[in-house]
Amino acid sequence: MISKSVVYLGLGSNSETKHDMLRRARILINIYLGNITQQSTLYVTAPWGYLDQQDFINQVIEIETVLGVEELHRSLLDVERILDKQKDSKYGPRNIDIDILLFDQIIHNKGDLEIPHARMHERNFVLIPLSEIASDVVHPVLDKTIGYLTSICEDKGSVTPQENES
Repeated sequence: MISKSVVYLGLGSNSETKHDMLRRARILINIYLGNITQQSTLYVTAPWGYLDQQDFINQVIEIETVLGVEELHRSLLDVERILDKQKDSKYGPRNIDIDILLFDQIIHNKGDLEIPHARMHERNFVLIPLSEIASDVVHPVLDKTIGYLTSICEDKGSVTPQENES
């Protein structure tokens, strides 16, 4: 039997077609990376880092995958390419952004990939949707549950639930 890993991915977009972009990303992830087993509500979130831009739609999904860390990362980059990812600056507007937040209890820090995501515990737009579907999961570096990290997060950016769209 092939072993499957549980991975949490953060999805975000602030393009004109942000709902469609997240829907398309979920479809491609489900086809190429692994089965989506849970998904949070969609959240309207204030920009983080660079404030002079449109609000984002963010979501966290849980997938089960047979891919390893590096292969999953490469495949996510392929999905972003298929969706024609456009991003001009580090915290600027983007039509799609997909981040690996957690991959089982793996700690990985090679090249441009850091798992768990380096700043996830500082960002409510990540923690709130992640806590919705994985509040009891323990952050492998900080050794605290996602629910606890959400409760102590100092980020005051707006994160407002929105009805999920299929």
